[in-house]
Amino acid sequence: MQDLHYIRLRRLLPPPPPPRPPPSGGSLISQPQAPHPLSGQVDPQASSRVPGMSRQVVRSSKFRHVFGQPAKADQCYEDVRVSQNTWDSGFCAVNPKFVALICEASGGGAFLVLPLGKTGRVDKNVPMVCGHTAPVLDIAWCPHNDNVIASGSEDCSVMVWEIPDGGLTLPLREPVVTLEGHTKRVGIVAWHPTAQNVLLSAGCDNVILVWDVGTGAAVLTLGSDVHPDTIYSVDWSRDGALICTSCRDKRVRIIEPRKGTIVAEKDRPHEGTRPVRAVFVSDGKILTTGFSRMSERQVALWDTKHLEEPLSLQELDTSSGVLLPFFDPDTNIVYLCGKGDSSIRYFEITSEAPFLHYLSMFSSKESQRGMGYMPKRGLEVNKCEIARFYKLHERKCEPIAMTVPRKSDLFQEDLYPPTAGPDAALTAEEWLGGRDAGPLLISLKDGYVPPKSRELRVNRGLDTGRKRTAPEASGAPSSDAISQLEEEMRKLQATVQELQKRLDRLEETVQAK
Repeated sequence: MQDLHYIRLRRLLPPPPPPRPPPSGGSLISQPQAPHPLSGQVDPQASSRVPGMSRQVVRSSKFRHVFGQPAKADQCYEDVRVSQNTWDSGFCAVNPKFVALICEASGGGAFLVLPLGKTGRVDKNVPMVCGHTAPVLDIAWCPHNDNVIASGSEDCSVMVWEIPDGGLTLPLREPVVTLEGHTKRVGIVAWHPTAQNVLLSAGCDNVILVWDVGTGAAVLTLGSDVHPDTIYSVDWSRDGALICTSCRDKRVRIIEPRKGTIVAEKDRPHEGTRPVRAVFVSDGKILTTGFSRMSERQVALWDTKHLEEPLSLQELDTSSGVLLPFFDPDTNIVYLCGKGDSSIRYFEITSEAPFLHYLSMFSSKESQRGMGYMPKRGLEVNKCEIARFYKLHERKCEPIAMTVPRKSDLFQEDLYPPTAGPDAALTAEEWLGGRDAGPLLISLKDGYVPPKSRELRVNRGLDTGRKRTAPEASGAPSSDAISQLEEEMRKLQATVQELQKRLDRLEETVQAK
């Protein structure tokens, strides 16, 4: 019965194909040959598979196993009302001293500043920075003074604030300086990486202004002739000689801001209509994030000298959130954080093809409303931490540490090359005069100790108020300021005369006794 059943199966099966001849120029490498199912015959195609053809070559990298570790509940900032605004900024800024979050506020715009160590539940009556009259859209810490932060708002102004060590004890309503020059809301603020007191702002009036915060004056203007539509992103080069912008007109531009000239320009780096963001990376390259024509999210790497075709273009997924890129020049890793996503992707950039290498992805359950990125000098080097993000939830800010797994507790020099320190390499006058310089580097071998707070000095001239606008900074003192000074002089003279009379009466009384 078994033989009869086997014969019936043989009749149902197709005959085995004839063996293929070996290719010219060599013979096939013999492999163990698998028997054909049911027939027991050897599969002739098994001998035609060359070993190693399907084996993928794994690229060696010390960052292949980087993993993200969210902070424990007691190390998060709980019960914070994160802004519900739809503007595509990170809504968070951090440095080795403070974390700042843009929050919901009634009657104007406000943001919260907390010392890094003040974790846990945040009191609902905690003092905030609340000088703007409309919602705050973007904030940025000064890279050369950990106590100074700039904010851009829908009230068309940029304000620079000085936060005392230890944080705020009272609401802060008076900025150190107010920069007024935009005619529409200001959505982007970015400090110069190496020049002191140089701040860039971009507004929805399609204008980029570069300010000297020390005088409160707008020293450079890139008008609507450079950007005919809304500016999506602005990024400084590492030495601050150039800026890279993305615009609603679907163009990415590399600009020399002191001359106002466009050095290079790329039309439609991504075919989609959604916003594009662009940042400088190492070796004169730029990285862009955008959308394809089919609304798939993409990341691309470009050589600024040859913008015809990308060095690398990768499609990621079909989510709708804008990708916020954060680049680490010390490790050549770029992190992509999508608004509304629950993940952080990271890629390594190399100088050889294919240039952009996917490393891994950190995923969590809750989506992110915004993201802050800690400078390298604020990380814990004894734990091999190479990056730290501050993820904004609806009512919480959660630190996420990116760590390279190493067994040794010793300082890992290959992970921490000299990094940008807190000292400025140039003054504002030197940079405006045409000088360029890279950041002044420091070693993290013995850990980073934040310097004492530095006072932000603003030359206000005869303006007695704390606020300072660009027209007053560049022109003569106003008649109101002069009349106010004259009134104060008259009051002082009257006080001196009254004190003199009292002194005379006292002398007469003493002499009479």
